[in-house]
Amino acid sequence: MAKNDLKMPLPKLDDLFKDQNERNEDKLEKIMDIALDLIDDFPSHPFKVIDNDDMEQLKQSIMENGVTNPVLVRPKENGRYELISGHRRKFGSQLALKETIPCIVRDLSDNEATIIMVDSNMQQREKILPSEKAFAYKMKLEAMSQQGNRTDLTSGQVVQKFDVTDLIGKDNDESGRQVRRFIRLTYLIPEILEMVDQDRIALSPAVEISFLKESEQLILLDCMQYTLATPSHSQSIKMKNLSKAGKLTKEQIDNIMSEEKPNQIPTMKFNEDRILNVLPTDLEREDIEDYVVNSINYYSSYQNKIKKLLPQNLKEKDVDNFLIQAIRHYSTIYKKKDCQRDEGR
Repeated sequence: MAKNDLKMPLPKLDDLFKDQNERNEDKLEKIMDIALDLIDDFPSHPFKVIDNDDMEQLKQSIMENGVTNPVLVRPKENGRYELISGHRRKFGSQLALKETIPCIVRDLSDNEATIIMVDSNMQQREKILPSEKAFAYKMKLEAMSQQGNRTDLTSGQVVQKFDVTDLIGKDNDESGRQVRRFIRLTYLIPEILEMVDQDRIALSPAVEISFLKESEQLILLDCMQYTLATPSHSQSIKMKNLSKAGKLTKEQIDNIMSEEKPNQIPTMKFNEDRILNVLPTDLEREDIEDYVVNSINYYSSYQNKIKKLLPQNLKEKDVDNFLIQAIRHYSTIYKKKDCQRDEGR
């Protein structure tokens, strides 16, 4: 019978000539300045680092005062370091053209590093997106579950057994059930998860949608984009139950999404591609709605037909043509005003 190969880590050459006191000293926590190009970001870091106004303020603070609160790193075997806590401070230092950053160097296992990374970000960040919380909770759950705690998250929104998610929730002023619901969001396709981050889909329907297959979520996404509507909690439950029974089809999704919801704001359907073709190419997506409303308002006033944004006798099939004419007319006036402003400078 073949013997199993035993893989044992080989000690580094320098370690062979160190006594036990020196080895213990290496493991002690220390503070030192480390070159930024020697520090690697934490693998699959779930928290976004965005170059926005807050980051600009952090950059200016670092330029004037340096990094007053050291970041936390752990040593890697290749002589580099892995960042545990302080990704925004590292990025701010790079923007400030700093070469080094003060670091607390701590010897940590993979699981210890993950738990500290999640906890430090959850405590320090003022705003945390649902997607960030979802993946952070999942990473911490996996790290804490190495001792055999239950991690089954597929049987439903509620798991009765007291498990590690209750401990995670206790650390963040949330119930274990809420932690499990957030972790369900990691099963959403990126486009729908982004809608949750944008507050376009609430947490409860998002949790139910997470039980749909990826192909079903893609169909739902197309339907949401076409109807300019998102499913309510009850609608998402219907889709989840049909999916579980293997009966959720495109037609079923369309039928469910076409149901009138309580207190639903009426929406009007139009062909997005046709509208986008006549919009200015430099128009940001978040500005499209205001631009279209201004176009309709201006064109309606120009036509002097009605006091409301759209003519009362306009049929739904004519909405596209009316919008296109309105946008083209408004864009022409808009360009003329820009030219006049340029000539007056």
